[in-house]
Amino acid sequence: MVALNHRFHLAVPVNDLAAAAEFYGGVLGCPMGRSADTWIDWDLYGHQLVTHLDEGAGVRASNPVDGHEVPVPHFGVLLDVDAFGVLAERLRGAGVEFVIEPYLRFEGLPGEQWTMFLLDPAGNALEFKAFADDAQVFAR
Repeated sequence: MVALNHRFHLAVPVNDLAAAAEFYGGVLGCPMGRSADTWIDWDLYGHQLVTHLDEGAGVRASNPVDGHEVPVPHFGVLLDVDAFGVLAERLRGAGVEFVIEPYLRFEGLPGEQWTMFLLDPAGNALEFKAFADDAQVFAR
């Protein structure tokens, strides 16, 4: 059984720390934590995300899901529906280009969810999603 209130730590490669800082801090609005010349910690909705300088960063593949090509690998956060809407509008207002525009996936089926995909400046794919009912997160 997985508890949804646990926090994660994730380290992702970026090829430009200044661009990462503008995106994660400015566009997404994540508070910055500790940092050094080659990495920055971020508070991503209560989870620790670390951007590490790496020249080889980027998206490498995709898989079809619900009629869309989902970038692989990707990471993200489960939000409540209201927070999802606020973030989607914030991203639109910032002129972010979506890989997959915000939409309701699996509508009327088990696992119905709002989802959106975007890339950070290094090409890392992010997915944000929201379930009206958290019991649906692992529904089949």
